[in-house]
Parts: sequence; C-alpha cells; structure tokens
Amino acid sequence: MPPDAPLNEEVSRARQIAAGLPDILIEARHIASTVLAGWHGRRASGRGETFWQFRPFVPGEAAASIDWRRSARDDHLYVRETEWEAAHTVWFWADQSPSMEFRSRIAQVTKRQRATVLMLALTELMAAGGERVGLMGTGAPILARHAAEQFAIRLPLHAREAPQPVIAGVRRMSDAVLIGDFLDPVEETEALLEPFVRNGVRAHLIQVTDPAEEVFPYAGRTEFLDPETGQRHLVSRAEQYRDDYARRLTALRERLGDRCRRVDWTFLVHRTDAPATEPILALHARLSDRNARLLDNRRGAA
Repeated sequence: MPPDAPLNEEVSRARQIAAGLPDILIEARHIASTVLAGWHGRRASGRGETFWQFRPFVPGEAAASIDWRRSARDDHLYVRETEWEAAHTVWFWADQSPSMEFRSRIAQVTKRQRATVLMLALTELMAAGGERVGLMGTGAPILARHAAEQFAIRLPLHAREAPQPVIAGVRRMSDAVLIGDFLDPVEETEALLEPFVRNGVRAHLIQVTDPAEEVFPYAGRTEFLDPETGQRHLVSRAEQYRDDYARRLTALRERLGDRCRRVDWTFLVHRTDAPATEPILALHARLSDRNARLLDNRRGAA
C-alpha cells in the first residue's frame, strides 16, 4: 500500500461526510423543532454571577458575549466567563469511523447518518436553551444559537481529530454526549470512558445500531466483513451463531448499563429504524433536569 494511502482514505471519508451534511443538518433542525414544540417548558439554567475567567472569543459565538472593556486592553477579543458557564458545557462526540457506515437492507440510513443527526439535533436544542456546546477535538466550546451549523462545518475535522472520545478540554462538572455503536470489546470501551469518570465529567452514551444487528437475520452461507480492518469471515450456516450473538450483545449492554448507573451516567439504545426523536427526548429531559438541580443547589448554597 502506498505511504499516502491512509491519508487519501481519510480525505475521501471527510469528503463523504461533508457531502451529506446539508441534508443531515436540515433533518436535525426539523427534529429539534418537533421536540421543542412538544416540550412543556424548561427550567432555565440561569447564569452564575461568580467570575471564573476571561477566555478568548471563539468565532461563531454571539458578539454580545464579548467583554469589550477587557478586549480594549489589547488586540484580542475576550469573553467574561462565570463559574456557572464554565461548569455547564455540553460536549459532543459522534463516531464517524468506517464501522458506522453499515446499513442493512432493512434500514433506511447508516449508523453514521443517524448518529450525526442525533448529535446536531441535541446541539440545536442545547443552544436554544442557552447552553455552551463543544465538539470534541475541534477547539473550544461556543455559546451561539447557530452552533449546530458550526458543528456541521467542523465535522470532517472532528472525524479526523477525534476518532475516539477525548477528555482534553472537557472540564469537571460538564456533560459529554457520546454517540456510537459501542460494539468494540467492552474492556476497550471502559478504558476510553475511564478518564471521564476520573475527571468528574458526566457522560451520556447513546448506542446506535442497525436493526440487523439486533435481530441477526442471516442464514446459510454468509460472508461477514469487518469494515475497520477489511478482514472477511465466511461461514456455511450463519444461523448457528444467532443465539451466541444475542447473548454477547445482551451481556455487553448489561455491563455498560451497569457501569453507567453506578456513576450516574446515561445509557440509551437506539435502532436506526426507530424515530430519532426517542433518544433526543429522553436525553434532553435528563440534561434539563440535571441543570435545574445544580442551579437549585447553587441557590441553596448562596
């Protein structure tokens, strides 16, 4: 294989991701609007008054967030960040790896398309609620109404720079929404999540699967292809693996679910043939309730 082959593959995948983003962004905004229309009010997260720090202004943020007095001291723009805003940032990561390109004959979309729609729709909802949002691996979080559009622009970079969830830049007490199929060996997934536990970040996992990965409809002579390695595995009677596959999938979910419950995280399972609004409604409610509880705690401490 030529030395530049991996780079060419990355560029090709980035272009593929970028090509479908306009339609995905429109779908995400439609879903977010549907969720907001059915949302019976949301307790405002509020803004803390305790000064935390000045930080550089990030392109895409609202101009109203700039602290002009501090910015006038030199040639850079700065934002006055309060303690509440520093803690209340929702970070996002959506798996863009080759395995997420899988789509069976009984599915309408790939896992990657659905994961991206979920991420952008949740970004739209959080931004509408006044939350700061960040895309892992692409720089600082932003406070902007059009954050979902900014994320869509950054997504090809996100796919290249953050192939796995990264803790860098994610502060204690913030939230991290991680969307993928999480079908790797559970020990590997737990190792990826451990830094989030140690750093006091609350993670919310959405496992996105194709319906074929749920029901294992294969029978007879079948060839299976690993999209990550290209390895092929030919079996003469695929149906004989169905029960063992189901047990392994159940065991993986039980272990991840138990792990998340023990640290007060979220673990949701979503099939690509189910409405995208289902996990969004569940997670939006959890994030909103969490922010309301923390705000009440701050007020009680004051």
